[in-house]
Amino acid sequence: MFAIEVNDLRKEFKIQKTREGLKGAVRDLFNREYSQVTAVKDISFQINKGEICGYIGENGAGKSTTIKMLTGILVPTSGSIKVNGYIPYKEREAFVKGIGVVFGQRSQLWWDIGVIESFQLLKKVYRVSEADFKPRLSELVERLQLADLLNRPVRKLSLGQRMRCELAASLLHNPQIVFLDEPTIGLDIVVKTEIREFLKSMNQRYETTILLTTHDLQDIEALCSRVIMLDDGRIIYDGGLAELKEKWGKGKDIIMRFAEAVQLDRLRELTQGMDVHWSADDEGTARVWIPQNGANVSDVLSRVVGVMNIEDIKITETNTDDIVREIYKSGSAEVKSKPALQDDSAQAAEEKGVNSHA
Repeated sequence: MFAIEVNDLRKEFKIQKTREGLKGAVRDLFNREYSQVTAVKDISFQINKGEICGYIGENGAGKSTTIKMLTGILVPTSGSIKVNGYIPYKEREAFVKGIGVVFGQRSQLWWDIGVIESFQLLKKVYRVSEADFKPRLSELVERLQLADLLNRPVRKLSLGQRMRCELAASLLHNPQIVFLDEPTIGLDIVVKTEIREFLKSMNQRYETTILLTTHDLQDIEALCSRVIMLDDGRIIYDGGLAELKEKWGKGKDIIMRFAEAVQLDRLRELTQGMDVHWSADDEGTARVWIPQNGANVSDVLSRVVGVMNIEDIKITETNTDDIVREIYKSGSAEVKSKPALQDDSAQAAEEKGVNSHA
């Protein structure tokens, strides 16, 4: 059985049109007009138990609407959902015992009381026994470093402190599935790293299924092996992150700084027969561009390192942010766009090499 199963899910909203001016406002009181907006358009996917899946898209793509349907907050217009074997909006009481939810911009903690009091209230809400609650709370307090925060009112916490407490609150009842909607929004890099490490360890220890919605693609790279990409309410990609990079990556750029002046002809001679493109930044620095699925980086380096005196090497490749940006520009994650990216990069690199050599 899948942890999450979605088939032909659709959500439509009625939005009232507003007329301009006082007359328009009066008319709106007695004769309202509505337009229909489809936020999620017949999407289907399944998530296995114990999987960490990234659910990404631009603003308005339908991510949060999907999460709200999966957690039972919204009722679908059509299609079917099963989460933990339950239909979320129909079997609310039994369903919520097996899920945890963190919305980055909303709080499930009570603002004016101590954190520990919020935890105690949530224990009663989820009907967690004292025997299960104590060891679970102790583990979360230790792992998320909450000992100094338990007696503070939530309103006195920094954003990073509050998000650590929100995570603990969502996990007090040891849910099988956790929905995270922008859990690291507005946090500094140190807190983000701590939260990512914690989520990875929880997933490995308890096989907790995690659906992560975020605009921070570093969260996706750190946590997810699979990504579902949404655009205008439709899924345009569902697969492995490594596969996405393989399809859309432009290649690798290796910058080498040599101990003395270097000639591009000599470097081209050393890598003859390889699909690489050399260019020069200055007389002592050269770079080689290797197309995606082209020559092996170690093979290229072995030919040069054994002959030339190299002081420094830097390897860069297309990052996930660039890949996702390109996909949204094209409106599709089909492989057909890849050759154009490679050809453009190869041509640019070759032209740069010719100009530098000249």
